[in-house]
Amino acid sequence: MVGESIPVETDIVVIGAGPGGYVAAIRAAQSGFDVALVEKDAYGGTCLNVGCIPSKALIAAADITHDATHAEHMGIQAELDVDFSRMVGWKNNVVKQLTGGVEKLCTANGVTLIDGTATFTSETAVQIMRNGTNLGSIAFTHAVIATGSRPVELPEFPFDGEHVLSSTHALGLESLPERLLVVGAGYIGMELSTVFAKLGVDVTVVEMLDQVLPGYERDIARVVRKRAESLGINFHFGEGAQGWESTGRGVRVFTESDDGDQSEYEADRVVVAVGREPVTDTLNLGAAGIETDDRGFIPTDKQTRTVAERIFAVGDVVGEPLLAHKASKEGEIAADVIAGEAATFDSRAIPAAVFTDPEICTVGMTEDEAENAGLDPVVGRMPMRASGRALTLGETDGFVRIVANGSSGTVLGAQLVCPDASELAAELALAIETEATLEDIATTVHTHPTLTEAVMEAAANARGEAVHTLNS
Repeated sequence: MVGESIPVETDIVVIGAGPGGYVAAIRAAQSGFDVALVEKDAYGGTCLNVGCIPSKALIAAADITHDATHAEHMGIQAELDVDFSRMVGWKNNVVKQLTGGVEKLCTANGVTLIDGTATFTSETAVQIMRNGTNLGSIAFTHAVIATGSRPVELPEFPFDGEHVLSSTHALGLESLPERLLVVGAGYIGMELSTVFAKLGVDVTVVEMLDQVLPGYERDIARVVRKRAESLGINFHFGEGAQGWESTGRGVRVFTESDDGDQSEYEADRVVVAVGREPVTDTLNLGAAGIETDDRGFIPTDKQTRTVAERIFAVGDVVGEPLLAHKASKEGEIAADVIAGEAATFDSRAIPAAVFTDPEICTVGMTEDEAENAGLDPVVGRMPMRASGRALTLGETDGFVRIVANGSSGTVLGAQLVCPDASELAAELALAIETEATLEDIATTVHTHPTLTEAVMEAAANARGEAVHTLNS
């Protein structure tokens, strides 16, 4: 086991070894500090172990399965034998490789790894517990809290790992259920629903609001919903899940609409995916003089510093957006500020991706947000049905949209719902950060035939100069 003994004191103690914590620890160690990294579960945190990485691995496998059996239009007919247990084994090996890499990177950079739970005893010390045993205290000069988030558990649906599953449980299934009911059509619910539907599971989704992906613009959500329905996913909107019971064969879930109409649905298992909440209950923050806000998040400034001068916080535990790449950036900033650098979290835009089918990625402002900010935006759009590369892939649903300042042409934001949206958005994030203009993108020669040409055409469309789609 890593960390059989603990140091009495250290320059920096980092609590939590997810994308925020391990990055902060490595960065600080590279600056010459003695760093102790404390993790109570698994190195790599939620992202590498039970979130980003395993879900994307299963998404990739499900995509291959679905594409291979739905390519008749290309003259391809195939019958597959899907060995889900081997698929899970492959997914687990991907996770193991990455988490093992985190441990090696930390130790190679001189970070002391400690298995255990850290609890503040003052503004300058933490106590370490492991399996009920007190391993002792560590005095620190600075601390970085990076304890992340966990799935929200509804009172009526306590997670038992057998009948009622969290997203963590769903990603750890060793066999496929025949019928799955998903509570929540947000990004986690939609990603999981899509994976299981593509693997042949009968999926039903219950959502209390009136659309999939609440918070996203309706034209984006509409594209994803249409594709999901084509996969056989059944949606029931305007219904809140009220409770469940065991049927012996599975579960029966009871719902109720705003009008009081009641419904019930049967499935083998139910996945509750209604959001995530910060993990702070193990920290004893009061001993460090720190209070959370009304949502349980730890307030920080632009340098990731909490109200306690020597204690920093990064990642999901400090609030929206709950994104691994945001956590990593904040981890770098915390380490740099501790090292005396004038670092601040001043990113103009943080891209956010949803790995549905097709993918979604948004960055910066929407048209409405730009108008509400007092700007006069112009908008350019490129439908994927006009993309040569999308046609060759047989993936023509969706579009690329760019929002820019009408007076200067400066790119303000973008919304993409299309194949590889998560990859295409990097160019637009860079454009926003560097205050690039529509002209900069439209006049940059993009490789043909590629999906990135849709970004170029959307920029040209906003200027009224598109060639491969009609200018509005």
